[in-house]
Amino acid sequence: MSLFLYVDTDSPVHRLDPRMKLFLLLESFVLPILFARVAELLLLLCVLAVYGGLGRALGNLRRIWVLLTTIAVLSIVSWSVFAPGGSPIVWRVTREGMAVGIGAALKIDAMIVSGLIFLSTTKTEEIVLGLLRLRVPFGMAFAFSLAIRMVPTIIGTALTVMEAQRSRGLDLSRGGLLTRVRSFVPLLAPIFLHTMRNTDHLAKALEARGFGARHERTSFLEIGLHTRDVVTCVLGVLVLAACVLMRS
Repeated sequence: MSLFLYVDTDSPVHRLDPRMKLFLLLESFVLPILFARVAELLLLLCVLAVYGGLGRALGNLRRIWVLLTTIAVLSIVSWSVFAPGGSPIVWRVTREGMAVGIGAALKIDAMIVSGLIFLSTTKTEEIVLGLLRLRVPFGMAFAFSLAIRMVPTIIGTALTVMEAQRSRGLDLSRGGLLTRVRSFVPLLAPIFLHTMRNTDHLAKALEARGFGARHERTSFLEIGLHTRDVVTCVLGVLVLAACVLMRS
């Protein structure tokens, strides 16, 4: 199974300009902040589900459902207990606090899902080129793309080290929670060293290729705004403006 989220297929979302997808990503981060009611946030999640379905990216939700569920549970429990309210349900849990917790969980999950859809439908090269077209310095754009690439690489390194340690007799599933956590401590050193070695190799490769020697860069990949991008931009601006007016 590939550790990268990008889904190599053809869809209406894949064909959008990366700058437009960056705009939609930013908008999907702003909209959850504007609303607090559960019904509005559920509607936003439905819109994201349609957007992700058009991009054929919802299959990646299986890979992060544990994260989404954990965030939702922790948010609902913590806000239900500690948020003030005048309608108690049981112990310190109030109806108002539970509503705040559900809203916060939906907000965070909506942002994560929007980011997942963006990474599932946009190549790293397209992200870099889109940022460059937006006048972002190449160093910053490259650092952003490198961060996206490094996360799956580090996860792959961790999985490799875990399999190697298992072959040497390390049992990571034995004992209680604290014992299992302690079992992962011997994995930290080889993962850290392997990551540092890969970073050193990357730095040498960039230096050998003259990274930063020229300010003007060329690219094999070409992007451009089309009619579909303009229509998407207009619709996105109208939706954002309508939400701001509703909020005010």
